[in-house]
Amino acid sequence: MTGASSGIGAAVADRIAAEGGWRLLVSGRHRERLDRVAARTSALALPVDLAAPEGPEALVHDALRAAGRVDLLVAGAGVGWAGPFATMPPAAIDQVVRVDLLAAMRLVRMVVPRMEAERRGHIVLIGSVAGTVGVRGEAVYSAAKAALGVFADALRHELSRAGVRVTHVVPGVVDTPFFARRGAPYTRRLPRPLPPERIADAVWDAVERGRDEVYVPAWMRLPAVVRALTPGCTTGWPHASGDPR
Repeated sequence: MTGASSGIGAAVADRIAAEGGWRLLVSGRHRERLDRVAARTSALALPVDLAAPEGPEALVHDALRAAGRVDLLVAGAGVGWAGPFATMPPAAIDQVVRVDLLAAMRLVRMVVPRMEAERRGHIVLIGSVAGTVGVRGEAVYSAAKAALGVFADALRHELSRAGVRVTHVVPGVVDTPFFARRGAPYTRRLPRPLPPERIADAVWDAVERGRDEVYVPAWMRLPAVVRALTPGCTTGWPHASGDPR
């Protein structure tokens, strides 16, 4: 589980631990918070910065050394940046794309060959409704999450005959530290932020049932449908999810 220091990632770790029977590995950038999550879930903490060039590969190597195999990968790490694109620093562009998209791809690339060889495994990618409709002031985050969703679709088709499941979880607004860390708090009255435990329940349900795509809440699929039928009607949709590393 990446992004497990807090927010959605920590909640997913709690949910999986509650089921029992898993050798749980949790990863995040913030060591103290990650250690607290690991302690209460009886997990092994694997701190790593996924924005670093060697981060994703180092994480998978550490995971395989500790557990021998990865049967379930939940890629939930994410960063954001809020403001006009014209004022977004190039370094921030690179960081959002590296963490929200490229790190997930590289993690999957490292675990998929073994999953295919064993004809088992499950990959869960945590997206955002911002990737289905686009959000004013978050052009790069929206683009990265949109690409993650298409990646999930393509990967699912590619791996379906190999017995490897791919799930794309698309949360709406979630009450996590993500907004404070992106540089702008969430100030809208509606939609109200969901507790991260709601997303964690959806992740576990998707793993149990082998679901391909899950919107949380389910009505969040509607903006995506409206956007597909009538482009422009959902411009400025409020920011959805995200999870700090």
